Amino acid sequence: MSADGEGRSHWFDDEAGPVVRPYAMTRGRTSSAAQHRLDLIATVVAEPGADDPEADPTLSPEHVDIVGLCRDAPQTVAGLAAELDLPVGVVRVLVGDLVDLESVRVNRPVPPAELPDESILRDVINGLRAL
Repeated sequence: MSADGEGRSHWFDDEAGPVVRPYAMTRGRTSSAAQHRLDLIATVVAEPGADDPEADPTLSPEHVDIVGLCRDAPQTVAGLAAELDLPVGVVRVLVGDLVDLESVRVNRPVPPAELPDESILRDVINGLRAL
C-alpha cells in the first residue's frame, strides 16, 4: 500500500492518470540515426504513400499521434513536442524512428549562412528595374 493509503502505486498521479517515464517511450534511447537533422524548427511531413501506422504493432501510440498530426499539416519538432506534451528529446527519438520507417520525412530550414546576400538581391532587383 502506498503512502496515500488508497493502494495506488507511486506511478499514478490522481490528476494526470498513469505516469509513463519518457525513457519508456523511447525504450531507453536518447538519440536516433536521424537525430542530427532534427533541430527545433525542422518541419516533419507525413509521407503520402506510407503504411497506416495504426496497423504496425511495433509503433507506440505516440508514433501514431505524430504521423496523424503531420498528415493534417506539416509540423515543427517543437510544435509536435508542445502538441503532444512530451519532451523535445523524446519527440526527436520518435520522429527519428518514423524517418527510419519512411513514415515521415524531415525538411530542414535553410541555414542563414546559405541564404543569398541582401546586396546581391538588391543588385538583381535594380537590374530588373533597369530593363
